[in-house]
Amino acid sequence: MTENEFAIMDELYFVTSYADLKSSSTLTDEELCTALRDLISKGYIRILYPDPDTEHAYDESTFGKHCQKYFYLATKAGLVVHNSI
Repeated sequence: MTENEFAIMDELYFVTSYADLKSSSTLTDEELCTALRDLISKGYIRILYPDPDTEHAYDESTFGKHCQKYFYLATKAGLVVHNSI
């Protein structure tokens, strides 16, 4: 897990909007979306949309266009890895 991914995971113990992630990060939008994509592909976080209670399927072809609209939450697997580092 990269430093950026680790820092993002610190914020995702509870449902968090992209805007809140961005405000607590020094990453650019591109860096943040890339790190989120990598965490999703590893199964460490999940997407919620259009509200914080509705899980949304990951679609690699549209994620980059919409990553700023989603909410995010760490998965159990993601928390296990995050807490073991």
